[in-house]
Amino acid sequence: MRDRLTVLIVVVALCTSAVAGVAAAGTDTTAESNHASVTFEAQTSGGHTVTVDEVTMAEGGFVTIHDASVTEGNVFGSVLGTSTYLEEGTHENVTITLDDPVSEDATLVAMAHRDTDGDRSYSFVASNGEADGPYTADGSAVVDTAAVTVSATVSMDDGAVANDTVVVDRVALSEGGFVTVHDATVTDGAVFDSIRGTSQYLEAGVHENVRVTLDEPLTEDTTLVPMAHEDSDGDGTYTFEESEGAADGPYTANGSAVVDTAAVSIGTEATVSFANQSTGGERVVVDEVFLPEGGFVTVHDATVTEGAVFESIRGTSAYLAPGTHENVEVILEEPVTEDTTLVPMAHKDTDGDMEYTFEESEGGADGPYTADGGAVVDTGMATLGASVSMADQVSDGRTVVVEDVDLAEGGFVTVHDSSLFAGAVFESVVGTSEYLEAGHHEEVTVTLDQPVRSTGTLVPMAHMDSDGDETYTFAETEGEADGPYTYDGGAVVDTARVQVGAFVSMSDQETDGTTVVVDSVTLQDGGFVTVHDATVTEGAVFESIRGTSAYLGPGTHEDVEITLDAPLEEDTTLVPMAHYDSDGDGTYTFEESEGAADGPYVSAGGAVVDTASATVTGGMDDGTETTTTDDDSMETTEMDDGTTMTEETTAMDGTEMDGEGESDDGGSPGFGIAVALVALVAAAGIARRRADR
Repeated sequence: MRDRLTVLIVVVALCTSAVAGVAAAGTDTTAESNHASVTFEAQTSGGHTVTVDEVTMAEGGFVTIHDASVTEGNVFGSVLGTSTYLEEGTHENVTITLDDPVSEDATLVAMAHRDTDGDRSYSFVASNGEADGPYTADGSAVVDTAAVTVSATVSMDDGAVANDTVVVDRVALSEGGFVTVHDATVTDGAVFDSIRGTSQYLEAGVHENVRVTLDEPLTEDTTLVPMAHEDSDGDGTYTFEESEGAADGPYTANGSAVVDTAAVSIGTEATVSFANQSTGGERVVVDEVFLPEGGFVTVHDATVTEGAVFESIRGTSAYLAPGTHENVEVILEEPVTEDTTLVPMAHKDTDGDMEYTFEESEGGADGPYTADGGAVVDTGMATLGASVSMADQVSDGRTVVVEDVDLAEGGFVTVHDSSLFAGAVFESVVGTSEYLEAGHHEEVTVTLDQPVRSTGTLVPMAHMDSDGDETYTFAETEGEADGPYTYDGGAVVDTARVQVGAFVSMSDQETDGTTVVVDSVTLQDGGFVTVHDATVTEGAVFESIRGTSAYLGPGTHEDVEITLDAPLEEDTTLVPMAHYDSDGDGTYTFEESEGAADGPYVSAGGAVVDTASATVTGGMDDGTETTTTDDDSMETTEMDDGTTMTEETTAMDGTEMDGEGESDDGGSPGFGIAVALVALVAAAGIARRRADR
């Protein structure tokens, strides 16, 4: 504990002195001995991402965004977000996703951090400053500051568009709204007459490839002006034009509307792009397809070149609206069983029903787009092996979900942490799926053997079952069995950013009934750990509260002792739950505020929790033996993996669950903590909000 305290004092001193100096000087700080520098310019943001203009690191590391409270010694609580691992050298335009979005204009601090433990994963907060501390120069951390205007951003590339549909590449909105596409007459003052089309309502956050249908088709090549608009009246409906500008006006920054411009041409010919790739035989991805009038992309095998027009069909995409589409997934109804050439072909939707009927109509409907007298196609080699895909996600640190796994011969998907890229082949393994049969699998949940406590990059990897025992033994055999599927000289992997806001661990224990101990809790933003009894699984959100810790600062806390409000009188199951200090007063008021303050950290639709059995020792004062509930009431299967309540393998009310974590009646396991608690969080508006903003 003394060592940790010493580390904390040193870190606070480094960070506080550094930022105070930079705030006064307004320039970046360079470390001569460590060769680190940061340049962070003033910018407009949607509040969910910021961009560091340039960072240089001699030994690799990270660039972390702090809010201004770091200057007051709030070293850990000021952390808003961190980059992925950056190799040594200079990096430009580093975009950082903020775990804690900012909702108003602020001065933010970009700080260069080392990777002191060499695992390429940022653990500065979770380790209480013992790992991944800042680069320093002249006794101060290497930082720069920037004034960030919170509003919106929008970007749209030049290029071909469908005449009645355009795609805005990226829109970031601080409070939700719309993106409206104007023509260039908006620059001449035709505010309303220039409107060509508006998106559906967009929630606050970052949106990519936003498709906008135009009110009137384009008739010539032109310049378009996408503009970010607020939903000022909160009705989710765009009424800027009909209200004559009284509602849903544009987001502004520096006195001007937030816009971009794009020089577009009307695309009349379809295009398809398909790269060589690895597949398990049932899923392929078409890199890009442009369809002027909408339609489908159908994957044929090479016999199509021999005239087998219908017999060559292996699979078809879902309906695709007019315009450009990237990374289009196609599930093969006729799997490939060997390395082969595939031929994706662009098809029309000639009957307008958004259903592909080319084959069943014997070519009478939904025929291919053509160019130069032939169908619009591309070709690529599909190598039989595996593919894996994992999306960025929020996690409780105990489980993650891999979106797609396609395996030619069965095996596993193993999740590594980013130390894999530093050569830690076996040590980087943090969890492995159950055995997966050959074929395509969606939404594969992987329970982590080594929970992660910090936001970072995880690496799903497709592994074989080389010894045929349906048991993953890659690490324990030191790679002799169950090695990875490979393609093009490397393992078949994907990467994903996994955000972890909180982690809780509590062991089964004996207690005198008055106190219990939570083994470990990590809170990215600080808060509390509250112990509930098992009635929380029946919807008793407040009545189930048995006790709450004192305020816990950001970071990791071990052996947290909690005095119970009322002594336990019998053996029971306890549910420790991580809570925010949403109002920033250092006092737990979740119950008294009826959920309006200090709600739970959430992940994947459920509160971040663990479960543990509490055995009351010593019996009752009157000599009566303590009793335990029967198997059909209180006792539950222990969740060794500590998953969120929505991911238990046995419902805590005793409902039998099937092998996929679903109850026999189709409901979610563990009841309704996802219903009761998340509803409270949503109603109170406290999820992912910080008290100082």
